Amino acid sequence: MDLTKVGGANMIEQRECEMTQTIQLLSKRWTLFLLEQLQTGPQRFSKIGCQLSISGRLLSERLKELEAAGLVERMIYPETPVRIEYALTEKGRAFKPVLDEIRKWAEQWAKPEMERCREELKLHDCGQSGPDEA
Repeated sequence: MDLTKVGGANMIEQRECEMTQTIQLLSKRWTLFLLEQLQTGPQRFSKIGCQLSISGRLLSERLKELEAAGLVERMIYPETPVRIEYALTEKGRAFKPVLDEIRKWAEQWAKPEMERCREELKLHDCGQSGPDEA
């Protein structure tokens, strides 16, 4: 039976579309770093920005995209001042094994490039011991 004549092509196109959409989202600058950063638990906007040295505009844009994709949720706490945190959803947490495998592959096959990338990004510890301001 020729599956391409009985819907097989549609199944292949659908799989390609799903993969393409996923890769397009995840390949955007900072997206993988954001997903990795949020693996440690809910965090405030300012802490994420400080840890990744990312501009507020770009961080906001990426968080909105990840929220729209169902990978990140924005939690608003009715306090004074209002506290907002970002956390991975179940869908976002399910991405951890994929991140781990990407990291393993990169360490084995792309380590020199990874070291250059880390140098450029200047990832650092903000040294914050208490809650940070939004």
